Amino acid sequence: MEFFDHLSSYLSKQEIDDLNKALSEESKRAVLLNLAKMNDEKFLSLYPEVTKHPVVPHAYIYDKNKYDLGKSIYHELGCFYIQEPSAMIPSYLLSPRKGDIVLDLCAAPGGKSVQASFLMENQGMIISNDLSRSRCSAILENVERLGLGNITITNNDFSKIYHKYLNYFDHIILDAPCSGSGMFRKDDKMIKDWSYNKVIKFQEVQKELIMYSYQMLKPGGTMVYSTCSFSKEEDEDVVSYLLENSDATLVEIEKNPLFYVNKDNPLGIHLLPSIFPGEGHYICVIKKPGVLVATKDKESKPDAYINKYNLLINNAYMHTEKYGDFLFSYPFEIKTEGLNIIRKGVKIGQIYPQEIRFDYHFSRFAKDFTPYFELDFTELERFYRGETLPLKLAKGPVMVKYDGINIVITKSDGNILKNSLPKGLRKPINK
Repeated sequence: MEFFDHLSSYLSKQEIDDLNKALSEESKRAVLLNLAKMNDEKFLSLYPEVTKHPVVPHAYIYDKNKYDLGKSIYHELGCFYIQEPSAMIPSYLLSPRKGDIVLDLCAAPGGKSVQASFLMENQGMIISNDLSRSRCSAILENVERLGLGNITITNNDFSKIYHKYLNYFDHIILDAPCSGSGMFRKDDKMIKDWSYNKVIKFQEVQKELIMYSYQMLKPGGTMVYSTCSFSKEEDEDVVSYLLENSDATLVEIEKNPLFYVNKDNPLGIHLLPSIFPGEGHYICVIKKPGVLVATKDKESKPDAYINKYNLLINNAYMHTEKYGDFLFSYPFEIKTEGLNIIRKGVKIGQIYPQEIRFDYHFSRFAKDFTPYFELDFTELERFYRGETLPLKLAKGPVMVKYDGINIVITKSDGNILKNSLPKGLRKPINK
């Protein structure tokens, strides 16, 4: 079966022609602001020729030919996350809050977890999981750069452990693996690799994922199911399977002329590149009947490590734990039974008898660390090349900043500002 032929089950000939035309156009790019580091006014003063995202607040669509934001120093400093415009919609519709416990089941490279963390103002707890350990490294890289501390990164096959988490999560993000037809515009290889058999193969995986994900959802909780596939077999048909085999109900998504709804089977929405300024996406919001009740094990008290290392009082979360010689902190304790944890919360640093040697992750997370020193752009360029800087400062740890934004905590010996920027991050930079 040809790709466009099989779409005729829910799209008209004109709609298919419009979609085909849109797939030959250039992909859209967007950024989501990290409001802890940069507000809209500042961003627009730096990059005035951007367009507001049509749905998501604090998000902007940009032209890479005008602004190569991936190479900007402000991207490097964690002021925004580059994300495809359609991929911003699932977490936005889920709308997790500060105290929630969220599972992002198929998370890499982490965009939906990042957006959930922004919406939760770096509070609550998110388990950001991926089946591929190598892909988890991309999540970790983004979490550290953006200074997020409410994310626990895990590498698990939840089909083997979901029974340990029945009725546990307030919200679940299931961005399911799929045939990838929604990414045709971004990757020509996806077109050559597409087949109807592949669609049906992924549908079986998606049915399994959505069923055990729903079982992990707390009564009263909500789950967003999404794919980057145009095929109803991977979209409405999978949601129909859940509805037929559970007590799940749907959350109505507010009507928007940019959202396409299958008239014969109006379950969720499609983001079609011919209508919406982004790549292809399907999204449905699902609710489990009941009243959402807070999890009892979310209560935590300040512990001995916060009291012992006074510098952490204004920076660390309420719960702090030591693993080996390293200290980690996060908003509250959650269940972690059976989880292969790669990073839990924010990595504060390594403990020595008289001090903590602060980690790069904590440097990006900290809010009130003193003393600090502001670099000018010339000094910043040298620092990112890995150089030390001859500066007379008080001895001890010092936060290095640029334009008021944290770079890293390093040390001064009184005459030299040492360079503790991780070697993998040292490179030429652009404004």
